[in-house]
Amino acid sequence: MRAFAAVAAHSSFTEGARQVGISTKLASKYVGQLEDRLNAQLFNRTTRSVTLTDTGRSYYERCLPLLEQFDELEGLVQQRQSELAGRIRVTAPTGYGSAELIHLLKPFQAQHPKVSIDLHLSDHHVSMVEEGYDLAIRFGALKDSSLVARKLMDMRIVCCVSPDYLALCGTPSEPAALANHNCLLQTVGNNTDHWSFKGPDGEYSVAVTGNFRANSPRAVANMASDGLGIGRIPMYTAQPFLNSGQLQLLFEAQEAVSLGLYAVYPQNRHLTARIRALIEHLAGQLRRS
Repeated sequence: MRAFAAVAAHSSFTEGARQVGISTKLASKYVGQLEDRLNAQLFNRTTRSVTLTDTGRSYYERCLPLLEQFDELEGLVQQRQSELAGRIRVTAPTGYGSAELIHLLKPFQAQHPKVSIDLHLSDHHVSMVEEGYDLAIRFGALKDSSLVARKLMDMRIVCCVSPDYLALCGTPSEPAALANHNCLLQTVGNNTDHWSFKGPDGEYSVAVTGNFRANSPRAVANMASDGLGIGRIPMYTAQPFLNSGQLQLLFEAQEAVSLGLYAVYPQNRHLTARIRALIEHLAGQLRRS
């Protein structure tokens, strides 16, 4: 059933087998045995695609809760033991996951060596239930009502610029002056070309333009550090550049925007002991940071 669900989630025997940790040949064998037992065809197979039949889709929708209940049963047993074990599939944004998150995961895995973490990095929101993820680390407000989000922290969104750019183009005296500068735009999120600030009369926005756009805050940081323009990015992305002196902050006292960082999981899933322990670990680490 696990092999079948993984193949269904990824529409691929190769990828499904990889997720379960078995060979493609064995995944195909397991699915074939399941079809024989049920006396039903679960997949339409061609040389180019693997798609669920109507029967297969009905079976898939019903087997997912059963697999979750099995995980819950395992979790209850593990909870009565002193040692956590098992796999946690986590998805996270590429920039945050490859830098900050892996440093947070290291002490957790040192403490729980029998827990294996399968980390998938993507800047696109994946379907947690359909693709079989246990936990997602996400920035911003939750849009999917079928998920539960626990806030881990608020991340500052900062304006930053290189000393070389300021030497060449001058320092903007106030946020409104950004209209006369080359601004590097991050295309993930809302209001790409309007940056918010706070003033004596409350929050206001400034229209900005520039000759570079990217869907990655790291790309914006790299371009800003090379002196191309002024960027606005999450603090976790900016911090290494600030530490090295490649970038410096602008309008720090007038920052109006922060971005919530959340641990997200399906609401109909009872968290296993290992997933609950990971969420508590992340929350504790970020509280102390």
